[in-house]
Amino acid sequence: MSLKSYQRKFIEFAISQEILSFGSFILKSGRESPYFFNVGKFNKGSALSAIGKFYADVLHDENQLDFDVVFGPAYKGIPLASSTVIALSEHYKKDVPYSFNRKEIKDHGEGGNIVGAPLKGNILIIDDVITAGTAIRESLAIIKENGATTVGIIVAVDRQERGTGEVSAIQQIKQDYDIPVMSIINLDLIIQYLNEKGGYDEHLSNMKKYRDMYGIKK
Repeated sequence: MSLKSYQRKFIEFAISQEILSFGSFILKSGRESPYFFNVGKFNKGSALSAIGKFYADVLHDENQLDFDVVFGPAYKGIPLASSTVIALSEHYKKDVPYSFNRKEIKDHGEGGNIVGAPLKGNILIIDDVITAGTAIRESLAIIKENGATTVGIIVAVDRQERGTGEVSAIQQIKQDYDIPVMSIINLDLIIQYLNEKGGYDEHLSNMKKYRDMYGIKK
């Protein structure tokens, strides 16, 4: 798989903003990872505008996906979904409604736990990463409860990493729900970029070892 222009730009942007970092990081799983992707660092207007455009680029590239509403799971998915629909409108002339869920159900005003557009028709979920898949499964349940259909999921990074079994959380979601899960970039593309760019020999070696140890079977 060759790097597409927007994927290359995304990796370069993530590195320049220290969103994608290299070194030694202990993950929630207890694994020691040679890289870390922190979407929480998309914390400025310019960065949020950029990430929305990258998500929109993927959706434009995967133009066969038909969706009526973009859904952002609380909490990190909320700014990602809103920035994506802005980018779709500004760059691709596609005006799409969006909604997100509250963690706590509101018992006054409009009530309920959904904010924004009603969950009707075909829904696209936008989030940062899928680690264990718990939050995504909760979102899938919410969408089903509202009588809508999830037609796809898009995340920033696919770590292509096994969970407790032989498949990744993303692969498990695909198997269990039979829906496409897309990503802006994945571990293979990051390694490919570092290899092409040069100057990352130590990090590249560590990432390849990590992939050999924990990577999914393809």
